[in-house]
Amino acid sequence: MKLSDYAKKHGMGYRTAWNHFKAGLIPNAKKLPSGMIIVDDEVNIKAERTAVYARVSSSENKTNLVSQSKRVQDFCAAKGWIVSMVVEECGSGLNDDRKKLQKLLLDKSVTRIVVEHKDRLTRFGFNYIKDLWHGEIVIINEVVEDESDLMQDFVSLVTSFTARLYGRRRSKRQTEKLISQLQNDDTQSV
Repeated sequence: MKLSDYAKKHGMGYRTAWNHFKAGLIPNAKKLPSGMIIVDDEVNIKAERTAVYARVSSSENKTNLVSQSKRVQDFCAAKGWIVSMVVEECGSGLNDDRKKLQKLLLDKSVTRIVVEHKDRLTRFGFNYIKDLWHGEIVIINEVVEDESDLMQDFVSLVTSFTARLYGRRRSKRQTEKLISQLQNDDTQSV
């Protein structure tokens, strides 16, 4: 089939298919002397889809988020990877309810996630994500994390546990009050 037909069949633009051909990502594709590019019909290749994920702990670091994302995109370009998706998120690395990350991890079309540091993806449980996710996770720098960002996550952790602790105490008092009221109502009705 022609490269244009291949592009339509795989849901991509002609220029993207052309870039994949030039990068050697379409096996059994050949250029005829006339200049036409032909791809064998039998070849059913899942195109690589690379996603960039960048995260900062708070919205105060928004400029750092943009520059982090740009650095990761530049890395991908240097490797010859076409970035299909850029996900930028503000939130603690301890938070396990980051909507954008969840959506990215559930997207079956993404074959590679690239992050600057391992802790940009998550502070804890990285190996679970790496082992259970269907694609490749590329970490650019295996360096010690930024101290201020680590302190922000530590404060978030302490705040979270404190809120849960006081929430339990408050609910315990409310439960005891309700039981007491029910017991009073029960003795009054007798």
